[in-house]
Amino acid sequence: MSSIHVPTREELVLRVAELAPALKKHSNWQEQNRRVHEESIEALADAGVFKLRRPKRYGGYEADTRTLVDVATEIGRADGSAAWVASVYWIPTWMACQFPEAVQDEVFATPDVRVCGTLSPSAMAAPADGGVVVNGKWGFISGALHAQWQEIIAIFVPPEGEPYPIMALVPISDLLIVDDWDTSGLRGTGSVSTVAQDVFIPAERVLPLQAVLEGQGAASASIYRAPLLPVASASSVGTLVGMAKGAQDTFLKRLPDRKITYTAYASQREAPITHHQVAESALKIDEAEFHAHRVSTLVDRKTADGTPWKLEERAVARADLGAVVRLAKEGIDILAGASGGSSVYHGIPIQRIARDVAAVNLHALMHPNTNNELYGRVLCGLEANTLYI
Repeated sequence: MSSIHVPTREELVLRVAELAPALKKHSNWQEQNRRVHEESIEALADAGVFKLRRPKRYGGYEADTRTLVDVATEIGRADGSAAWVASVYWIPTWMACQFPEAVQDEVFATPDVRVCGTLSPSAMAAPADGGVVVNGKWGFISGALHAQWQEIIAIFVPPEGEPYPIMALVPISDLLIVDDWDTSGLRGTGSVSTVAQDVFIPAERVLPLQAVLEGQGAASASIYRAPLLPVASASSVGTLVGMAKGAQDTFLKRLPDRKITYTAYASQREAPITHHQVAESALKIDEAEFHAHRVSTLVDRKTADGTPWKLEERAVARADLGAVVRLAKEGIDILAGASGGSSVYHGIPIQRIARDVAAVNLHALMHPNTNNELYGRVLCGLEANTLYI
């Protein structure tokens, strides 16, 4: 396995950029069917997207997070739902590498394995002979419909002592899938709910969540020894930058042929208001990209030098995530608001992109206000009021 060719960042970005026509072709189907199209999943697999966080010893690329940002940007530029699902897979795949090698052998026995997951402790775990038994339900499980494994969080109640959250790996075939994903945004992600009914999980596939949050799992390679939340932040942001660039692409493509109805402007391109809107949006997209690259640079630098993470560094990673989400939405909203009445038709991509980015802005871990408040608390010398940092 060690002789596998690991593509450069530039090669990977070029590969996914070439997928754009194929991904765009399925966008409307995905809206109607509320999941990523099988052909899009296959195309992403062929391009190596699901190998990015797979360990090299299993034929993966062990890519840094800057590569994740740039690859997700290109996928998101073509289709936000496909990029969202790809980036969601990267995070639980990284989390799977916290488990002992025997568990990793089992997970990565599947070529192009896809691991979906959650950080919500919405299930209970009870001790059982040789492991735990889990009951509960998890919502917003993006990519569950195309995954082989799910990373779950549950509250473990030991025979003695206080309950505490655990993380575990479960074959998706052990869970029930509830097709409840009928939403206004990110419709194509298939972010259904999953349910565990008396599911037994062997002890080797269970870890204390705190160990994973601190990057203290059994990982051998340095990219898997970092706090989870900065890694998750850097893994997520490229999709948002891509959505914003996709909105810019679709707006500028329509621009020459659009007049401004009930005015003298035969082409929207000639109106000074359009110049201001395009410039303001472009600068916000540039700012979003700055924050995306800043958080990935931080994660990759800290991973390479192995120095302990300071609280403020963890907080700024969350703040960068929130800033990318906010700025991408602001940049997209300017263009969506300038797209005229014809843009409400489903065949016009910008209305879908605007709904998708609005959905991301509501995500509990990505919400700009939540991330700003956390960063501000830490800057003011207070302790973080969350485990998720």
